[in-house]
Amino acid sequence: MTQVCSVYSQLLQLFPRGQFANAVKQHQAEFSAKGFTCWEQFVAMLFCQVAHMNSLREVCLGLAGCESPLKHLGISSAPKKSTLAYANANRPWELYESIFMQLLDKCQTETAAHSRRKFRFKNKLMSLDGSIIELSATMFDWAKYRQRKGAIKLHLLLDHEGYLPSFAVVTDGKHSELKVARSLNLEAGTILAIDRGYNDYEWFGQLTRDGVFFVTRMKTNTVYRTVEVCAVPEKGNVLSDQIVSLPALNKAGEAPILFRRIEYWNADKQEILVFFTNLLHLAASTVAAIYKDRWQIELFFENSTWCTPSYVICFQKAISWNLPTVGYCLSIFGRGIAPLPI
Repeated sequence: MTQVCSVYSQLLQLFPRGQFANAVKQHQAEFSAKGFTCWEQFVAMLFCQVAHMNSLREVCLGLAGCESPLKHLGISSAPKKSTLAYANANRPWELYESIFMQLLDKCQTETAAHSRRKFRFKNKLMSLDGSIIELSATMFDWAKYRQRKGAIKLHLLLDHEGYLPSFAVVTDGKHSELKVARSLNLEAGTILAIDRGYNDYEWFGQLTRDGVFFVTRMKTNTVYRTVEVCAVPEKGNVLSDQIVSLPALNKAGEAPILFRRIEYWNADKQEILVFFTNLLHLAASTVAAIYKDRWQIELFFENSTWCTPSYVICFQKAISWNLPTVGYCLSIFGRGIAPLPI
């Protein structure tokens, strides 16, 4: 007899039942529970994410409508809508935070074993960016964004070793990205790739003093003074390479902080890009390649930000079911999942 393991069942194998049970016991998540287990809640809500359901009713009907029995998923039957809603409202979100951290640790181990380094330098490369997630202004009045729209902003620090997030914070939609950036405590030697929205020359000066490197695009109205003109290859896309200083950062009795201004020809878009960095020791072409790799954080937002509709579940302190990295973590292990029906 041929045994078939559904795609969803294979996804659930990424979450060992023993570790899940230990987390339930640690957080006392099933205290005074009657019949409906945390595992059944997890199976239902993960099904909501994977199948892009829009309501709890759809989740319950979707599970009930499966052709095969649900025992292979570890549940006896599809939950009732009221039962699932009560569990979402009253069970501790810390349980699913622990489950997520277990999955993230597994992803980091997996990517470290299979990832290939793009650059020769040994510095840690990271990208920082923010993304808007729109919410209902009537249901989430704290999520200030526009007069008739509510939103939260996800500020994410992406580690390019495996392209997994190392830091994330959720604020209201109006919160400045620079405020979050200034609060970061990065290790000396880290290279941070950022877009022009983070241009703050006082902050760049502080990063340089702390031994943190950055690569960004230079604004056209930046006032600078050329200290040295570096030679550039005759053949290549590097048009200009200059060591510069910013008069606005100069202080009496102190040596000026040196930066680098690089003009680079982007053949794909037929335009000149002007990079601004404090990386004085790397080749200009490497600086351009670092900024190009910053696009990975844009792809991360595009492919991995799964946001369950607000009428499916209410947020509880942390957005435990809406962690945008869940989709990315699952996609890492998706290569080993057979293409069989759910």
